[in-house]
Amino acid sequence: MEKSTLYIETTILSYLAARSSRDIIVQAHQQITWDWWESQQKNYELYISEIVLQEIMRGDPEAAKKRESFTSNLAILDMSDAVRNLARELVKFLKLPKLAELDALHLSFAIEYEIDYLLTWNCSHLANGLIISKLKEFELKTSRVTPVIVTPEELLSGGEENEVE
Repeated sequence: MEKSTLYIETTILSYLAARSSRDIIVQAHQQITWDWWESQQKNYELYISEIVLQEIMRGDPEAAKKRESFTSNLAILDMSDAVRNLARELVKFLKLPKLAELDALHLSFAIEYEIDYLLTWNCSHLANGLIISKLKEFELKTSRVTPVIVTPEELLSGGEENEVE
């Protein structure tokens, strides 16, 4: 059986590499991310983009190196004019603020390369019901298939115990 494709957005690598947070919600997200990474990542063809590589290299060099260590076996999607143009179109269509332009780029990589899932903890501009609803409109308007946007928690839920015999 062919594996589903999955685009890993920067927040996932950040959570994998970060020190345990004092914030109980963030701490839970970090643990869920680890649980997903350890038990589920093997079930997908994993992709990142040049943008993810640029983002993870920002900040503290030691932390950047740790984030980068998780990317060694991930396929890297190339930037193209089509990806850039689609990101601009998405910013307008979704009415995203200027600070969310990189989020639109992540989404455009996943759409342009026809990735099945976009994995993220960015619940402001990606894993957000209002955005996902607007993306359904975008699909209808443009006939472009958008990825299923999920958090690691959503890909941990389900599995064998939900399979029909």
